[in-house]
Amino acid sequence: MLSKTYSAGLFGIDGFAVTVECSFDEEVSYFEIVGLPDSAVRESKQRILTASASVGLDLSEDNIIYNLAPADRRKEGSALDLAMIAALWQACGVLPPDGERRRMYLGELSFSGEVRSVRGVLSMAICARDEGFEELYVPASNAKEAACVGGIAVYGVTDLASLLAHFKGEKPIAPTEFTEPDLSGAIDPALPDFSEVKGQKQAKRALEIACAGGHNVLMVGPPGAGKSMLSKRLPTVMPPLSFDEAVEITRLHSISGILPKDGGLVTSRPFRAPHHTMSAPSLVGGGTIPLPGEVSLASGGVLFLDELPEFPKNVTEALRQPLEDGRVTITRAAGRVTYPTNFMLVCAMNPCRCGYFGSTVRKCTCRPADIKAYLSKISGPLLDRIDIQIEISALSYDEMSRDSAEEPSADIRRRVIAAREVAAKRLGRKDARNAKLTRTQIAEYCRLDDAGSALLRGAFERMGLSARGYDRVLRVARTIADLAGAENISAAHIAEAIQLRALDKKYFGS
Repeated sequence: MLSKTYSAGLFGIDGFAVTVECSFDEEVSYFEIVGLPDSAVRESKQRILTASASVGLDLSEDNIIYNLAPADRRKEGSALDLAMIAALWQACGVLPPDGERRRMYLGELSFSGEVRSVRGVLSMAICARDEGFEELYVPASNAKEAACVGGIAVYGVTDLASLLAHFKGEKPIAPTEFTEPDLSGAIDPALPDFSEVKGQKQAKRALEIACAGGHNVLMVGPPGAGKSMLSKRLPTVMPPLSFDEAVEITRLHSISGILPKDGGLVTSRPFRAPHHTMSAPSLVGGGTIPLPGEVSLASGGVLFLDELPEFPKNVTEALRQPLEDGRVTITRAAGRVTYPTNFMLVCAMNPCRCGYFGSTVRKCTCRPADIKAYLSKISGPLLDRIDIQIEISALSYDEMSRDSAEEPSADIRRRVIAAREVAAKRLGRKDARNAKLTRTQIAEYCRLDDAGSALLRGAFERMGLSARGYDRVLRVARTIADLAGAENISAAHIAEAIQLRALDKKYFGS
């Protein structure tokens, strides 16, 4: 007898429907799976037969053929298991047919009949809804994630026994209700707060501007000055996620398998801090069918690169295109995938190998040639893509011992949110960021008076700014004006934006 069920596969961030056809014929003397299955799909044979036996349905392995369509697309992973066993039971007469495109099944089987979680459920659930399916059966631990989609009934399945009881009408599984996530922006009390950081007023101001406009930041300073401490507190001052941003981040984390168990939508902005021993594919994404790299997993949040010169040169250079375009396209033999890379880059580094070049409190032990070689690891084109470049000095004893209250993250965040709302209203988009203003938008929204124009002209000639650097100064100035509640950019805003790029000349010789 021939039966047909439906499941889904993943290609990049998107899901695609898979038709599972099963032929159960006692005259056939072998078990076969066709339709470009990978090793995990081929190994489903033992999972299906043993799991079926665990609920009292012993089936011979010598008379079953599966066809997975479309036959020209590779099927990967274990998410097809549940659809394959449902198709087998229908072919054997254990279950009635589903009906055309009514149900989709996702889930991995264990030998005991448990239905285990799989990655990428949110993307596959979106595919199921868009393809017109009415019901979606997923592992119980993925049910909250799938229910975020809406427009399709989601059933969380714990094991095969409960699935059989559901279809026989003995104990129906209740559909999983979508619970609206809290995206109001309340700061997680478990996160570190800016109130814990002594001093560093200039650095805090620079990071506030960065968060308000989505600008990239480079911090240079000696060991122990607080570069990492400041960076780790950035998620507490960034604006809350929109629903669309939360869905995109959740999809990326789901296909990478890093969503927490029983998790629904991601409700906080990611903070990714990879080690400097990472490879370029780990950064931008890789694999036969490429999975997201760190630049995509940080999308919507912060990518923090500590000890920037210690990263391999090919890794840091791979940042250039994702920073510029807001997406990364990876081509492999299996096809081409594109992932979003809407992250804010925050880098920290010492000014030299020993860390004390330019320090007034400790002598640098590096030779001039070594200092030059160390700083030259950061290329000009990458520096050109970093809007804000600041120096962080070590705190004095008086600053460290001063018993005064520091401004909490909540106060900084209120100003950041207000500035983002100004930009969103001006550009007509909720996710608007001044860091992404186009040349046309810069010309329209970043007009300067005579004093501001003269100041920027002098900086352009003195600092040797490129066209990209010129635009970035204007974008930062626009954000500074938004924080100040000013409609127009003044000379004071331009002066502060120029000051935030002063390291070009001091350390990098431009």
